[in-house]
Amino acid sequence: MIEYYLQIKWIHIAAVIASGGLFFLRGLLVLAGRRWAMALPLRLLSYGIDSVLLTAALMLATILHQAPFVDAWLTTKVCLLAVYVVLGSIALKRGRSPRQRALAFAAALLVYGFIISVAVAHHPAGIFRLLAS
Repeated sequence: MIEYYLQIKWIHIAAVIASGGLFFLRGLLVLAGRRWAMALPLRLLSYGIDSVLLTAALMLATILHQAPFVDAWLTTKVCLLAVYVVLGSIALKRGRSPRQRALAFAAALLVYGFIISVAVAHHPAGIFRLLAS
């Protein structure tokens, strides 16, 4: 499977961008009061993109023989992913007020960015490691 590493990596990166972009769009729509942000086609698209993202991530971890709770940077990504999902859920549907949804949306975007920096740096400190270099 190693011969497909680059293709899988690019699919993973494309899915990261698509997932984040769709979340950003849906978050803006929710904050603007547009009910169709939670429409079934958008939710299904999100599920599909995230399924591709997760599948590619698992394939990459298998190819590279890396695993969460063994490799620190990957553990950090998995833990931050859980935080991102919770914040995203608050931002899109569970927030009790527009202010709470807006704060959760902003926090989710920051976590999303930090997850990317951890992936790029291959270090739990992410961007902070890159800035210190």
